[in-house]
Amino acid sequence: MGMKTSFAAACLLVACSMVSAESISVYIGTYTGGRNAGKGIYRSALDLKTGALSDPVLAAEARNPSFLEIHPTGKFLYAVSESSGAGSVSAYRIESGTGNLTLLNQRPSGGSGPCHVSVDHAGRNVLVANYGSGSASVIPIRPDGRLAEPTGFVQHEGSSVNPKRQKGPHAHSINASPDDRFAFVADLGIDKIMIYRLDVEKGTIVANDPACAKVAPGAGPRHFAFHPNGKYAYLINELHCTMTAFAYNSASGALTEMQTLTTLPKGFDGSNSCAEVRVHPSGEFLYGSNRGHDSIVVYRIDADRGTLTFVEHERAGIKTPRNFNIDPTGVFCLVANQNGDSVVVFRIDPRTGALTPTGYKISVSRPVCIRFAARP
Repeated sequence: MGMKTSFAAACLLVACSMVSAESISVYIGTYTGGRNAGKGIYRSALDLKTGALSDPVLAAEARNPSFLEIHPTGKFLYAVSESSGAGSVSAYRIESGTGNLTLLNQRPSGGSGPCHVSVDHAGRNVLVANYGSGSASVIPIRPDGRLAEPTGFVQHEGSSVNPKRQKGPHAHSINASPDDRFAFVADLGIDKIMIYRLDVEKGTIVANDPACAKVAPGAGPRHFAFHPNGKYAYLINELHCTMTAFAYNSASGALTEMQTLTTLPKGFDGSNSCAEVRVHPSGEFLYGSNRGHDSIVVYRIDADRGTLTFVEHERAGIKTPRNFNIDPTGVFCLVANQNGDSVVVFRIDPRTGALTPTGYKISVSRPVCIRFAARP
């Protein structure tokens, strides 16, 4: 009887492994106040063969967990709590059996309106950008996933030419370089990507030389992404609705502008603002989101130069695409429709990078951010 039980248990384990290999958990950050308010962070599962998404379930109640990041080990998740006043960052343990989230602790974000969070590649620190106060913080991660007291902080100064959006600094994203030696903070309010030296062991962030990369006045830098080869980086500019390609010097941290292209079709004269930028895992394609034109713009990346060539705009089922993400296999693109209360799934053409609707869609109230769990 014991042998039969052991054999059944072994079969069940194999079956579970097969299921996990064919799907991946998806975590969705939301806004929880106002119209059709949700309750926090939701969890779904993406079928890596078909692109189908399971019905979303609440993984953790939280207040405005607008942006999320998952630890490189896949064991922990970090979320900002976006507010107009003093902000915070929460640490969660991802429960291995269910995928649900258990709150570990919470720390101040170091400013107002935290809007973006990332984790360095070594998994040692949480990096957070505070939009309202125009500042950025470094918060060390303890071995158990909890957050320690913040150890690094920078405050931006200045303004730019747009009187409605650029009266002061507005840090909109923070990303570590592939080797964790630098941190890049795109600041919408001052039209600069601020470049800092990052010490992941000490959890500090200090001025670099060069101190920044400037973009066109009024452009409004928002989100930033490195190419997998570490030689290029891409910035989406919220206000000018443009995409800027940079050459990256990994020795000095310098960014040199190579090209800036519009994210919009010729002749479009409506209101629009840009949001997210993503490089395909293959390094062959780049994607950006347009809110107003309600589209994902697709570019091909030149393998030798890192420059961009327009491919298409995909608009099917898209409404206010605040954020989107590409699954680790590079097959599917999931788009969070903030004002459409949904997440829609597209299949990526491996030859052209173009997006094709799969027909799969789930309802989520005011989705803002999509993150994939570490692949099994």
